[in-house]
Amino acid sequence: MQNLVEVKYHQTGASTKINEFGMREMQERAYNARDAQYLLLKAPPASGKSRALMFIALDKLINQGIKKVIVAVPERAIGNSFRATSLTEHGFFADWSPSPKYNLCTPGEEGSRDKVQTFKRFMDNDEKILICTHATLRFAFEELEDEKFNNTLLAIDEFHHVSTDVNSRLGELLRSVMKKSSVHIAAMTGSYFRGDCVPILLPEDEAIFTKVTYNYYEQLNGYTYLKSLGIGYHFYQGRYLSAIMEVLDTNKKTLLHIPNVNSGESTKEKYNEVNYIIDAIGNVEFQDPETGVMHVKRHSDGRIIKIADLVEDNPSDRDRMVNYLRQIKTPEDMDLIIALGMAKEGFDWPFCEHALTVSYRGSLTEIIQIIGRATRDSANKTHAQFTNLVAQPDATDEDVTLSVNNMLKAITASLLMEQVLAPCFKFKTRLSDDDKAQPGELRIRGLKEPSSKRVKEIIESDLNDLKATILQDDTMLKAMPGNIDAEVINKVLIPKIIKVKYPDLSDEELEEVRQHVVIDSVIKNAEIKETGDKRFIRMADHFVNIDDLRIDLIDKINPFQKAFEILSKSVTTHVLKLIQDTINAARIQMTEEEAFILWPKINEFFKLHNRPPNINTVNQEEARMAEAIIILKEAKRRRENGQKQNS
Repeated sequence: MQNLVEVKYHQTGASTKINEFGMREMQERAYNARDAQYLLLKAPPASGKSRALMFIALDKLINQGIKKVIVAVPERAIGNSFRATSLTEHGFFADWSPSPKYNLCTPGEEGSRDKVQTFKRFMDNDEKILICTHATLRFAFEELEDEKFNNTLLAIDEFHHVSTDVNSRLGELLRSVMKKSSVHIAAMTGSYFRGDCVPILLPEDEAIFTKVTYNYYEQLNGYTYLKSLGIGYHFYQGRYLSAIMEVLDTNKKTLLHIPNVNSGESTKEKYNEVNYIIDAIGNVEFQDPETGVMHVKRHSDGRIIKIADLVEDNPSDRDRMVNYLRQIKTPEDMDLIIALGMAKEGFDWPFCEHALTVSYRGSLTEIIQIIGRATRDSANKTHAQFTNLVAQPDATDEDVTLSVNNMLKAITASLLMEQVLAPCFKFKTRLSDDDKAQPGELRIRGLKEPSSKRVKEIIESDLNDLKATILQDDTMLKAMPGNIDAEVINKVLIPKIIKVKYPDLSDEELEEVRQHVVIDSVIKNAEIKETGDKRFIRMADHFVNIDDLRIDLIDKINPFQKAFEILSKSVTTHVLKLIQDTINAARIQMTEEEAFILWPKINEFFKLHNRPPNINTVNQEEARMAEAIIILKEAKRRRENGQKQNS
């Protein structure tokens, strides 16, 4: 199957260059916001968020009167990212020198008495820096007063683990210290959205954070070696093990995630799955007793490749393997890593070329984290690839609806990644033919520009987060394949989702946000070509001169349909009909608002065909217009009855 997303980059080197203080582009951008009490840093994997925090934390300790820094990470292995680091050798005014005694990312229970007591001693002594897991922070917080966090910088790595849910202890901790102490917060994440659709922060809390955003395109476009990134899907029927070798190329440095044992794709015997995969590759010649690395002789050519098994549950064996992987120096040190729950956020293998994931993943954040493992810049690769091996719906399957939903959700994940990975434009209103766009700008007739600071912040910092919310909405999921009119998607469904996410927006502000999210989605999904001194953009099935772009034209485009067009060419007609039938079985109820939007199209249809739309036609758009007529007739009947009763 062809890639659903294929993005090419220009290798500018900008994201890896350092300034006179040893800061990369993203780190300098974050450091410029160092005076903020509440700072939210959104930047992709491998952009250097850990070191950015070091620069900011040291400035707060030395120049801003902050007495202590607490760095909280989701799991122990990530704590290594905040180890002692020499910064002065590159021009900064201080080094990051945490005491090993107060690095609590060590073996042992996260809530153990020893770790909690060490945390409490740290809060009362003169030590400056402590590193711990989210869990240790939560357990220690239960034994401390909020005021203990006065004049403290609390840095939370992988901030998407926080949520507004009442059962989120980390979220409750954050809200409490922000309300009852003078704490400073530095929140860092590669993806500001969760798989469960629960907000990370309440709108009123989020509004007080200073946001620094460094997008995925800036990061990857600024690399030295990486030229392109592809995201694709491979569909199978039966057991995934029968199809795994169709997509597993052991000539590529590959990170393979097998399915969770609770998923429908799992055989429930994870160790047997690992053994099957290794046997399909070749014969184990030997296993290094010190590292646990398996040396496997390939069936295909007899070459010896190195395989790491992170599915193994034995703590000592797994820790030994993880320790080896941390010390990898060359591409030849590892060929294939097989994992289940590990090797996602915070895991670093720069030589990885292919992230191969079996089964649909419910969390967009998890997908972004996995893709991030393959997008490190390294001299051994010019292309990075993410492939999702997903079960193809089968009519004989009792859970066919679940299979269809999982397939659609997998496709929407790629749609979001396309939005995240594509270059960004600034959109301005075209007031006249003489109104020329600057580099990086697109001028659009009829565009409403931001009328408030709130809208400007959403457009500049939150569009990808908003798109994630849109793409995870169940109603949108059923509408995106094209069985709902594009204008209904853009003018009815999307505004409703925006209103729920940002209830404080006025109608005017909501329309401004709506226009920008629709335009941004359509443009990033489009193809731009240059002919002479003119540029044309392909939207739907025709090219439009960029100088002629209008908001009413863009509103007629389904911003998410391209991926489903590729899907229709990649599965059989039978499977495509099965997908469509399943969607129709849970048909969206039409609102009067949608019916009114369709009325001009109904009139056009009647003029063209000299008949009304037929509800029983195989043409879904025509059938939808026929349903709209029924809705409008019923609405008219109710209005007339109401007038009779009032007269």
